[in-house]
Amino acid sequence: MEDGALALDRHEVWEEPPIAPRSRLSQARPSEPELRGPESFVSVRAMASRASEQIEAARRARRTRSSAPRARRYAGLVVIACIVVATTLVTAFGSSRKASDALSILAPAGRLIPASPPRPQIVAVRGALRIQLPIAQSALTAIGYHATSDGAVGLQPVGRRGNEGFLSHLFHRVFGGGSSGVVYYQLGGGPGPPTASLDVGAATGTDVYAPVDGTVVGLTDYVVSGRVFGVRIDVQPTNAPSMVVSVSPVRPDPALTVGSSLAASRSKIGSVIDLSGVERLALARYTRDAGNHVSIVVRPSPGAQLALP
Repeated sequence: MEDGALALDRHEVWEEPPIAPRSRLSQARPSEPELRGPESFVSVRAMASRASEQIEAARRARRTRSSAPRARRYAGLVVIACIVVATTLVTAFGSSRKASDALSILAPAGRLIPASPPRPQIVAVRGALRIQLPIAQSALTAIGYHATSDGAVGLQPVGRRGNEGFLSHLFHRVFGGGSSGVVYYQLGGGPGPPTASLDVGAATGTDVYAPVDGTVVGLTDYVVSGRVFGVRIDVQPTNAPSMVVSVSPVRPDPALTVGSSLAASRSKIGSVIDLSGVERLALARYTRDAGNHVSIVVRPSPGAQLALP
């Protein structure tokens, strides 16, 4: 019975009737690309060829070579900028400190007064005249200049000005100059040359020596507020007889008289007097004590003035 039933079935393939699409589609055959791209891989990345690796390595090397000089230039500019800024800050804040902090090479006020004469050292010049330090270097507290209107001529300081302006100080720090010799300070003053009076600071009682070679031509009382404080010693220099070098106020050495011959930095002429009780001493702004000192001025001698037409 089965065989008979199966024998009645036909073995042709069933054909589905075509279904018409609702929208019109293009009947053109898809165009194949002219160049076939690399086949995609699912789990393993395509390996680059040796030629492409060499090209990529050459590119990286070129980028490294081109970036290295730029990095060095940038680093150099950063270093230069840091140096300039640091120098400016050190100069600005260093000049704003108290002047007494910068006088580390000078003697404190309470130290023992040395008995030895100073080493020969020129601190001021006027033509052929050389003014030497009248105080021992170990006893020196400060050096200052100020104007005076009593006929004194201007002196040329030897050394570096300690209270110069910011721009001048920065110029000397960067380009050099103005750094030899001792440090001096400009103290101001009235009319006349601003460097007419040279003030050499030292503690009271410090020995004072002759600033020039010459002969004592005058011993005059030094009067302040109606009181006598030592003397003014006038010296005629050997190499500049048309000038007179005056040192005051000084408690004179008992052996000193008019006509005494002096040798610079070797002949003792007296000692420093205390004027802090009767005068406000400008040099005290730059010392650790009351600012006592001896003043040195240079004037034309009376004979030279009479010889002028």
